[in-house]
Amino acid sequence: MELIFVRHGQGEHTLDIPSSLQITDPSLTIKGVNQAKLLRNQIPLTDKDIIIISPIRRTLETAFIWSENIDCRKIVSPIVSPRMFPILPDRSTLPCDKIIDLERIKNDFPTFEIDMKVPLHIWSNGINVLPESEFIKIAENFISDCKQLQKEKIYIVSHDGTITSYRQMISGQSLTRKDFPQETEWFQISC
Repeated sequence: MELIFVRHGQGEHTLDIPSSLQITDPSLTIKGVNQAKLLRNQIPLTDKDIIIISPIRRTLETAFIWSENIDCRKIVSPIVSPRMFPILPDRSTLPCDKIIDLERIKNDFPTFEIDMKVPLHIWSNGINVLPESEFIKIAENFISDCKQLQKEKIYIVSHDGTITSYRQMISGQSLTRKDFPQETEWFQISC
């Protein structure tokens, strides 16, 4: 099975760092929308594909634009929500990385499925500041669940730190922030 991790397009929260990191529920910028549209040609989707999406507006918008007019399965899961990398003790989740309300996801993205197998505390808090040992357990279960979907490829729209955390865990390599993917860049990992 191949997991293809795709970083979301440019978000409003990146335009004036560090103050823009305080934006709650930032959307894609015009550049981010155009980046998501380019994914249609770079990684064409079919009706048989599955996309797993972080419950953050910029990832939801990226997946929505990328998959426009494609009736593929779209699953929203906090297991691929923002993750700090490297993990720093005593830090908290920034406003730009807080999971949006389930009802808002259902209203704004009605064709997306909500992964209700995930414990509610993960829906509330995400994986951003989980200790590494807890993250690894959740990530291993996630990969096992992906294998049960019996697909050759599964696409995951997520965040730079989350993608790097999964890459490090799966590959066993020691990665740094220099290994972060750029906007709409992707990594394919065999599991």
